[in-house]
Parts: sequence; structure tokens; C-alpha cells
Amino acid sequence: MVSDTLKDILSGTFGGIAQVLVGQPFDIVKVRIQTAPHGTYNGVLDCVSKIVTHEGPFAFYKGTLMPLMGVGACVSVQFAVVEEFKRRFRHANEARFGTSHLSDVQLYTAGAAAGIANSVIASPVEHIRIRMQTQRNGEFRGPIDCLSRISREHGLKGVFRGFFPTALREGHGMGVYFLTYEYMVQRALEGKHITRAELPTTTSMIAGATAGIALWLMVYPIDVVKSCLQTDSLDPSKRQYHGSLDVIRQLYGRGGIKAFFRGLEPTLIRAPFANAATFVAFEWASRNLSKY
Repeated sequence: MVSDTLKDILSGTFGGIAQVLVGQPFDIVKVRIQTAPHGTYNGVLDCVSKIVTHEGPFAFYKGTLMPLMGVGACVSVQFAVVEEFKRRFRHANEARFGTSHLSDVQLYTAGAAAGIANSVIASPVEHIRIRMQTQRNGEFRGPIDCLSRISREHGLKGVFRGFFPTALREGHGMGVYFLTYEYMVQRALEGKHITRAELPTTTSMIAGATAGIALWLMVYPIDVVKSCLQTDSLDPSKRQYHGSLDVIRQLYGRGGIKAFFRGLEPTLIRAPFANAATFVAFEWASRNLSKY
């Protein structure tokens, strides 16, 4: 029999793979717009056009190998932690109140815990992915070469550059993410008088899409700060930014509040598709693994 934890890990892995395959082209456009010098692109379509013209259509999947391995691991950790917290909260609620219903605070807490735990994997994975996405002169032969060189030349501190904003984004973002999804799913189950195993795919898609949009609306400025740190020079003597607060100061000085929302359009376009795919894949895998 498959244990609950293993089932959650495997189901999360399916969700993570679906998320990468659907969302990677949108993500590379987001990162390019976030980190390029002001005026490089006139918008999303201009960025897409320039990538196709100068680098070819396969450029939209630059650095995909690392996310396929890393995001699969990240999402599996997220779902494993959030489902474990939900189980513990249900047991506590049943013992104290005689009901397994989870409060909004408990759902947010479960998501936040999942996000913070996930940050340990997400930070280096996203750092390597961003380095691969933004390189234009073939500096790295691949994600393994990129990781190896950063680790060798700059140690763990270099690999984990941008960890603090990543942890902040993941903690708050995943709290909002899972709260939104579970709230919508629970309302649907109660309204239709069905079990989780009977959850319609369309309901999972809509709830996942909404959760993805809510996530990014809550944490996007933090993600911009993270991206700036992770695309800055690894050589301390050549860095443009000296830390998260310095990124905030410089971005605001150059472009005001708008500077923290550069690249939001492709992110909001990507969010519903990638996260709908994530939850549909997770629910499908979880439902089928429950048979064993």
C-alpha cells in the first residue's frame, strides 16, 4: 500500500512536471522583462518577437532541464508538507471540536510551512534556471555546468544567492495559494455533495487557475527583487546590488512603484494555465495512487 506521504510526493512530482511544461515559455519572458535594462523591450509581444528573431523558438525552453528536475522536487515538497499539515490539523480539530473542517488560518499556515520548506530547494533551482534563461553567449554548457561553476567559484553562498526573498515569497505566496485553492474546492464539494475523489477536473482547473493568479498578485514585487539578485554578477566587486534592500532602493529610484511590476503581464497570463495544470495533474495522480 502506498503511504500517504509517498503518495503526496509522487502526486506533487506529476504536478510539478505539468507546471514546467506549460509555464516555461511564459516564465522566460517574465524573467527577461524583469531583468533587462529599462527600454530593452516595449512589452510582452516585443520581448517574444526579439527572442524568436535572435534566438529561435527553442529559446523559450532554455534551462528547462533544471526546472523539470527541480520544480518536480519543489512541488512534491510543497504538496507533501501541506498535506501533512492538513492531516495534523484535522486530527487536532476532531479531538478538540469534533469536526475535521480546516479553518482559513490553518490552510494558510499549512501553505506557508510548505513554502518555507520548499525554499531550500527552490532558491538554488531558480537561481540556476535564471542564469540559464538570461545567458546569451553560451557561458554555461548546461544547468549542471552552471551549478558546478557557481559552487566551485563562489561556494554555497553563491548558489543560494537570493534565498531571503525566495523564502519570503514562497512562505506568504504558498499560504495564499493553498488557501485559495482549498477554499474553492471545499465550497464546490459542499455545494455538490461529492467527495474529493469525485472532484470534477473543471473545478480543479478553475480553482488552480485562481490560486495561481492570487499567488502572483500577492508576491510579485518580491519576485522582482529576487530575480535582480539572481541575475546580478556573482563577483562581489562587480555587483550592481548589495542586497535585497539595495535592490528595492535602486529600483524605486529608477522607476518608482512601476519598477516592481515589470513582467507582470506574462506572469498573469502564465499563472492560470500553469497552475491549473499543476492541480489537475496532482489530483489525478493522487486519486489514482489512492487505489494502491
